[in-house]
Amino acid sequence: MNSPVKRHKGPAPRPANDNSNLRDRLHAARIGWSDAILGAIGWGAAMGLSAQAALWLSMAALTDHYWSLTALLFGGAALAWPPSLAAFRFLAFRRSREAAFAAAFLCLTIFTIGVTAVIFAIIYRNFYAQWHGDAFTKLWLLQLAFTSASALYQFAVIGLRLYLPLGVAFLFAASFMLARLTPRAKPPKSALVP
Repeated sequence: MNSPVKRHKGPAPRPANDNSNLRDRLHAARIGWSDAILGAIGWGAAMGLSAQAALWLSMAALTDHYWSLTALLFGGAALAWPPSLAAFRFLAFRRSREAAFAAAFLCLTIFTIGVTAVIFAIIYRNFYAQWHGDAFTKLWLLQLAFTSASALYQFAVIGLRLYLPLGVAFLFAASFMLARLTPRAKPPKSALVP
């Protein structure tokens, strides 16, 4: 006696070589010019304000580098906004609000600190370049590596304090806003049963 074949209920199975999820994630990670420019200005202003607050709280802004440190944190955060927003949208695609908040927090933190540290390392290296050897020699490569490493270390030890206390509050607020404004994506049409 033959038993009837049971039909699968639910989404249709996808073939193993179907990359629609990756395509959907990459499509969701695209950002528009207005999101990139306005967000960069806003995020840069927030980090610049954080630097000013930290300098006022720590030394009453009695430094010759007040505006250059503000510009450094503004520029680093403004340049970090577009890639961090794209990475956030890629990671938070079809995720819960909590996961989207965590992705925004992680992306904004890593990209903002990373880009600002690299800018600081470039400025630091350009200052010490006058005492370095001829370009592209073995000595020059060693000097470049160690100067860049010491710049990144100094930024980690001294520069990260400029993000406290306002930078952390802005980070929480921006992460919450991004997680809340992230649209819930509809499942792809290929997963729907006709």
